[in-house]
Amino acid sequence: MPSRVPAVAFIGGGPRTAGVLERLAANRPALFDGPLDIHVIEPHQPGSGRIWRYDQDPGLLLNSTAADVTMFTDASVACDGPTVDGPGLSTWAAGVLDGTIRDVPALEPHLLEQLRSLTPASFPTRQLQSKYLEWFFRRAVSSLGPDVTVTVHRDTATAVERASDDGSHHVRLASGAEVIADVVVYALGHTDSLLDPESARLSDFAATHGGFHAPPSYTTDVDYSAVEAGQDVIVSGMGLAFVDLLVLLFQGRGGRFEERPDGELDYVPSGAEPRVWAGSRRGVPYHSKISSELRGEPVARPRYFTAEAVQALLAEHQELDFRTQLWPLIAKDAGYAYYRELFTGYPSRVLGTWESFEAHFDAAPWYSSAREELVAVSIPDPALRLDLEKLDRPLSGCAFADHDAVQRSVAAYIQNDLNLRTSSDHSETLALFTALLFVYMDLGRLVPQERLNARSQQAIHGWWHGFFSFVDSGPPSHRLREMLALHRAGLLKFLGPGMWVRADETLGRFVAGSFQSPVVVDASAYIEARLPSASVERSANPALLHLHDAGWGTEQRLLTSEGAHSTGKLLVSGNHEVLSPVGTPQKGLFAVGPWTSGWGAGAFARPNTNAAPFRENDALARRILSTVAVVPALQPN
Repeated sequence: MPSRVPAVAFIGGGPRTAGVLERLAANRPALFDGPLDIHVIEPHQPGSGRIWRYDQDPGLLLNSTAADVTMFTDASVACDGPTVDGPGLSTWAAGVLDGTIRDVPALEPHLLEQLRSLTPASFPTRQLQSKYLEWFFRRAVSSLGPDVTVTVHRDTATAVERASDDGSHHVRLASGAEVIADVVVYALGHTDSLLDPESARLSDFAATHGGFHAPPSYTTDVDYSAVEAGQDVIVSGMGLAFVDLLVLLFQGRGGRFEERPDGELDYVPSGAEPRVWAGSRRGVPYHSKISSELRGEPVARPRYFTAEAVQALLAEHQELDFRTQLWPLIAKDAGYAYYRELFTGYPSRVLGTWESFEAHFDAAPWYSSAREELVAVSIPDPALRLDLEKLDRPLSGCAFADHDAVQRSVAAYIQNDLNLRTSSDHSETLALFTALLFVYMDLGRLVPQERLNARSQQAIHGWWHGFFSFVDSGPPSHRLREMLALHRAGLLKFLGPGMWVRADETLGRFVAGSFQSPVVVDASAYIEARLPSASVERSANPALLHLHDAGWGTEQRLLTSEGAHSTGKLLVSGNHEVLSPVGTPQKGLFAVGPWTSGWGAGAFARPNTNAAPFRENDALARRILSTVAVVPALQPN
């Protein structure tokens, strides 16, 4: 077979692709020194892609501070390739202002004003983040070198077919064009999904009765203009999609918040707002981001959930169970960091010395009376004792007598969360946050998915991810203050935990309530404020749907006592190769993203955390380079 320039095609050009391109540039000198053609297929601006595109409501913010966002591998990243440090969002913004960073097109006046007011502790707008991501993409492309050609196709990939003569892949585009590549990387972020049967039924119900229904989707892509001023709207879900929804329905319609002398907020309505009735399984919003600083001695790395501890478990057990074997180690790390901060930062709140507590804590399993007795004796105030179950389900077991009781309880919970997470006197919440973050980043590295039983894989992708997001990935504190202001204005009402919703044919309206309260409301509008579940079978993305329908890839299936259960996610190997329905790697096909069976660690991260997405990007880039290095010798299947 004659030599030819190998080609790589990325389906999707958002921050994940940008990160892999940067890793290709860093690893290429050691692994592949020949010419290379790279194609990036992305209908939106490359670098930011769809989710982080500039064309969003300017009121939408990141849920991370400027100091906590970077696209660069720093010295903490444990990867095989060389790390390349660079400016995170905060440093980049300062560099744009002082002219040390020049490859940035002229910014609009409102973005320049944001740059001037931005501090490391600020929560930047998504519009500003889009500019950082687009700059990073251009930087990654330029670092690939002169013998690498990068072609951006502002188009949508619809299908991938393999040629029978040379094994190359033909990527079909919506425009009718075609890209030929030896390696194809599906690097899409969150994608839309076809409606599941229940959401389809609810949408049909709304259409029949003249109502409004928004199924799970990316919030900023939904047209809410049919929701009228003064209209009651039922909303299920109180996570990050809910926070965005409130921005669009209130500030996005001309309302504004004014600060009172006591520091609280008042909402000044425009008159175009609806009235929202919100609930969820927990019945409360995600925990606020933390603004305190550690007072005591920081915990650098996990103490119990370590590589050595996991290897010992793997040596003893063929399959690991998350709840009985891994979670006790994770919970103990969370407790260790939390109590270390209490003892070393607030000695007046504890009894005894940290050294004594630490020795007894080390010896006591997490689920043990010894640990409970140690905490009870050492922490006089029960409110300061860490209860992870209560943290996860704060209103579990509560029975509310009436509507007012629900409103008081949820509002009081939000205010207490703000008090704890924004007070300089409760930095133990930051220690807990940091401990969980370290574990979240390490879990995919330390625990092979194939060594987890089916129940554990479901628990990690379900409960654990949800718990981590609830505790560590919440909104900026001022968003919760805004919720309280909307509540005081009578525009945001709470349904409580254990929310249920049904379509009532007799009323022709949606009816909602809580299993823990007598509150029942009806409305003609219902919004499911969450992202759709990842499913390649129901994906609305044509390339993913074709991958599934053509039999190239398959959904991950878990064997449980009830039989085989599909997660809906694309099955990939540990190095992100697409696996066929019989489990064999599809040569030259790779996939990374939240809709795969991989760990789905995101696209950018906090600096100095050995971030999982950067480790994954490096490993994937090295795998791509080792594949294209032998392209001239590839034989057709």
